[in-house]
Amino acid sequence: MATTNDLKNGMTLRLDGGELWNVVEFQHVKPGKGGAFVRTKLKNVTSGKVVDKTFNAGVKVEVATVDRREMQYLYADGDSYIFMDNETYDQIYVPREVVGDNANYLLEGAVVTVAVNEGTPLYIELPASVELTISQTDPGLQGDRSTGGTKPATLETGAVIQVPLFISTGDKVKVDTRSGEYLGRVN
Repeated sequence: MATTNDLKNGMTLRLDGGELWNVVEFQHVKPGKGGAFVRTKLKNVTSGKVVDKTFNAGVKVEVATVDRREMQYLYADGDSYIFMDNETYDQIYVPREVVGDNANYLLEGAVVTVAVNEGTPLYIELPASVELTISQTDPGLQGDRSTGGTKPATLETGAVIQVPLFISTGDKVKVDTRSGEYLGRVN
Protein backbone atom coordinates (compact mmCIF):
# COMPACT_ATOMS: atom_id res chain seq x y z
CA MET A 1 0.00 0.00 0.00
CA ALA A 2 1.06 3.54 -0.73
CA THR A 3 -0.58 6.92 -0.54
CA THR A 4 -1.36 9.23 -3.43
CA ASN A 5 1.53 11.41 -2.21
CA ASP A 6 3.95 8.60 -3.25
CA LEU A 7 2.78 8.37 -6.89
CA LYS A 8 5.40 8.40 -9.64
CA ASN A 9 5.22 8.15 -13.43
CA GLY A 10 5.33 4.53 -14.60
CA MET A 11 4.01 3.16 -11.30
CA THR A 12 1.32 0.43 -11.62
CA LEU A 13 -1.74 0.64 -9.39
CA ARG A 14 -4.49 -1.92 -8.70
CA LEU A 15 -7.80 0.00 -8.69
CA ASP A 16 -11.53 -0.60 -9.22
CA GLY A 17 -11.72 -4.23 -8.18
CA GLY A 18 -8.32 -5.46 -9.32
CA GLU A 19 -7.75 -3.74 -12.67
CA LEU A 20 -4.15 -2.64 -13.31
CA TRP A 21 -3.45 0.96 -14.29
CA ASN A 22 -0.11 2.65 -15.14
CA VAL A 23 0.41 6.23 -13.96
CA VAL A 24 1.14 8.22 -17.14
CA GLU A 25 1.36 11.58 -15.38
CA PHE A 26 0.35 13.08 -12.04
CA GLN A 27 0.11 16.50 -10.49
CA HIS A 28 -0.24 17.49 -6.83
CA VAL A 29 -2.69 20.40 -6.57
CA LYS A 30 -3.08 22.52 -3.45
CA PRO A 31 -5.83 25.05 -4.03
CA GLY A 32 -6.00 28.14 -1.83
CA LYS A 33 -9.17 26.89 -0.22
CA GLY A 34 -10.08 23.25 0.55
CA GLY A 35 -7.99 20.11 0.74
CA ALA A 36 -5.10 19.19 -1.53
CA PHE A 37 -5.65 16.56 -4.22
CA VAL A 38 -3.73 14.61 -6.84
CA ARG A 39 -4.80 14.80 -10.49
CA THR A 40 -3.62 11.77 -12.50
CA LYS A 41 -3.74 10.39 -16.01
CA LEU A 42 -3.94 6.58 -15.88
CA LYS A 43 -3.58 4.01 -18.67
CA ASN A 44 -5.27 0.60 -18.36
CA VAL A 45 -2.58 -2.08 -18.73
CA THR A 46 -4.78 -4.59 -20.58
CA SER A 47 -7.03 -2.39 -22.75
CA GLY A 48 -4.76 0.64 -23.24
CA LYS A 49 -7.62 3.03 -22.37
CA VAL A 50 -6.44 6.33 -20.84
CA VAL A 51 -8.55 8.07 -18.19
CA ASP A 52 -8.19 11.09 -15.92
CA LYS A 53 -8.74 10.38 -12.23
CA THR A 54 -8.55 12.65 -9.20
CA PHE A 55 -7.63 11.41 -5.71
CA ASN A 56 -7.71 13.28 -2.41
CA ALA A 57 -4.17 13.78 -1.09
CA GLY A 58 -3.04 11.07 1.31
CA VAL A 59 -5.58 8.44 0.18
CA LYS A 60 -4.20 4.88 0.24
CA VAL A 61 -3.85 3.12 -3.13
CA GLU A 62 -2.71 -0.44 -3.82
CA VAL A 63 0.55 -0.67 -5.77
CA ALA A 64 0.81 -3.71 -8.05
CA THR A 65 4.14 -5.49 -8.44
CA VAL A 66 5.04 -5.67 -12.12
CA ASP A 67 8.14 -7.69 -12.93
CA ARG A 68 9.73 -6.47 -16.17
CA ARG A 69 12.31 -8.89 -17.57
CA GLU A 70 14.43 -9.20 -20.68
CA MET A 71 13.26 -12.28 -22.53
CA GLN A 72 14.13 -13.93 -25.83
CA TYR A 73 11.33 -14.83 -28.26
CA LEU A 74 11.61 -18.51 -29.17
CA TYR A 75 8.61 -19.48 -31.33
CA ALA A 76 4.83 -19.29 -31.79
CA ASP A 77 2.75 -22.28 -30.69
CA GLY A 78 -0.96 -22.14 -31.55
CA ASP A 79 -2.44 -19.13 -29.74
CA SER A 80 0.66 -18.50 -27.64
CA TYR A 81 4.12 -17.05 -28.09
CA ILE A 82 6.91 -18.70 -26.12
CA PHE A 83 9.55 -16.48 -24.49
CA MET A 84 12.60 -17.55 -22.46
CA ASP A 85 13.96 -15.63 -19.47
CA ASN A 86 17.61 -14.80 -20.26
CA GLU A 87 18.73 -15.26 -16.63
CA THR A 88 16.82 -18.31 -15.37
CA TYR A 89 16.10 -19.96 -18.75
CA ASP A 90 12.46 -20.42 -17.67
CA GLN A 91 9.97 -20.41 -20.53
CA ILE A 92 6.73 -18.43 -20.41
CA TYR A 93 3.68 -18.70 -22.66
CA VAL A 94 2.27 -15.31 -23.67
CA PRO A 95 -1.25 -15.32 -25.22
CA ARG A 96 -1.72 -13.89 -28.73
CA GLU A 97 -4.00 -11.11 -27.34
CA VAL A 98 -1.20 -9.87 -25.05
CA VAL A 99 1.39 -9.79 -27.87
CA GLY A 100 -1.11 -8.06 -30.21
CA ASP A 101 0.31 -6.08 -33.15
CA ASN A 102 3.84 -6.50 -31.79
CA ALA A 103 3.83 -9.89 -33.51
CA ASN A 104 4.35 -8.00 -36.81
CA TYR A 105 7.92 -7.17 -35.72
CA LEU A 106 8.88 -10.30 -33.74
CA LEU A 107 11.62 -12.53 -35.14
CA GLU A 108 12.79 -15.72 -33.49
CA GLY A 109 15.69 -14.87 -31.19
CA ALA A 110 14.59 -11.25 -30.67
CA VAL A 111 15.08 -9.89 -27.14
CA VAL A 112 12.09 -7.98 -25.73
CA THR A 113 10.86 -6.83 -22.32
CA VAL A 114 7.98 -8.87 -20.90
CA ALA A 115 5.94 -7.41 -18.02
CA VAL A 116 4.48 -10.01 -15.64
CA ASN A 117 2.17 -9.55 -12.63
CA GLU A 118 1.67 -12.55 -10.32
CA GLY A 119 2.61 -14.99 -13.10
CA THR A 120 0.28 -13.39 -15.69
CA PRO A 121 1.93 -11.71 -18.70
CA LEU A 122 0.56 -8.16 -19.08
CA TYR A 123 2.32 -6.77 -22.16
CA ILE A 124 5.55 -6.93 -24.14
CA GLU A 125 7.77 -4.02 -25.10
CA LEU A 126 9.80 -4.17 -28.31
CA PRO A 127 12.88 -2.06 -28.99
CA ALA A 128 12.00 1.29 -30.64
CA SER A 129 13.13 -0.06 -34.03
CA VAL A 130 13.95 -3.44 -35.55
CA GLU A 131 15.86 -4.54 -38.64
CA LEU A 132 13.89 -6.85 -40.94
CA THR A 133 14.35 -8.21 -44.46
CA ILE A 134 11.90 -7.44 -47.28
CA SER A 135 10.52 -10.81 -48.41
CA GLN A 136 8.48 -9.45 -51.33
CA THR A 137 7.88 -6.12 -53.07
CA ASP A 138 7.17 -5.05 -56.62
CA PRO A 139 10.01 -3.34 -58.50
CA GLY A 140 9.83 0.45 -58.73
CA LEU A 141 8.92 1.78 -62.17
CA GLN A 142 11.48 3.85 -64.08
CA GLY A 143 10.56 7.54 -63.84
CA ASP A 144 8.58 7.20 -60.60
CA ARG A 145 11.56 8.07 -58.41
CA SER A 146 11.22 11.84 -58.68
CA THR A 147 7.86 11.91 -56.88
CA GLY A 148 9.21 10.41 -53.66
CA GLY A 149 6.39 7.87 -53.75
CA THR A 150 6.05 4.69 -51.76
CA LYS A 151 4.96 1.13 -52.43
CA PRO A 152 3.82 -1.74 -50.21
CA ALA A 153 6.43 -4.29 -49.11
CA THR A 154 6.00 -7.53 -47.16
CA LEU A 155 8.47 -8.09 -44.31
CA GLU A 156 9.89 -11.48 -43.33
CA THR A 157 7.41 -11.52 -40.41
CA GLY A 158 4.45 -11.15 -42.80
CA ALA A 159 3.67 -7.52 -41.94
CA VAL A 160 3.13 -5.07 -44.82
CA ILE A 161 4.68 -1.58 -44.64
CA GLN A 162 5.14 1.31 -47.07
CA VAL A 163 8.70 1.73 -48.41
CA PRO A 164 10.35 4.07 -50.95
CA LEU A 165 10.35 2.93 -54.59
CA PHE A 166 14.11 2.14 -54.65
CA ILE A 167 13.75 -0.68 -52.06
CA SER A 168 13.77 -4.17 -53.59
CA THR A 169 13.15 -7.74 -52.41
CA GLY A 170 15.93 -8.98 -50.12
CA ASP A 171 16.88 -5.52 -48.79
CA LYS A 172 17.22 -5.16 -45.02
CA VAL A 173 15.29 -2.19 -43.62
CA LYS A 174 14.87 -0.50 -40.23
CA VAL A 175 11.23 -0.27 -39.07
CA ASP A 176 9.72 1.78 -36.21
CA THR A 177 7.87 -0.74 -33.98
CA ARG A 178 5.47 1.88 -32.58
CA SER A 179 4.14 3.24 -35.89
CA GLY A 180 5.20 0.62 -38.46
CA GLU A 181 7.05 3.29 -40.46
CA TYR A 182 10.05 2.68 -42.69
CA LEU A 183 13.10 4.37 -41.11
CA GLY A 184 15.86 3.53 -43.58
CA ARG A 185 17.83 0.87 -45.37
CA VAL A 186 20.46 -1.15 -43.47
CA ASN A 187 23.74 -2.04 -45.18
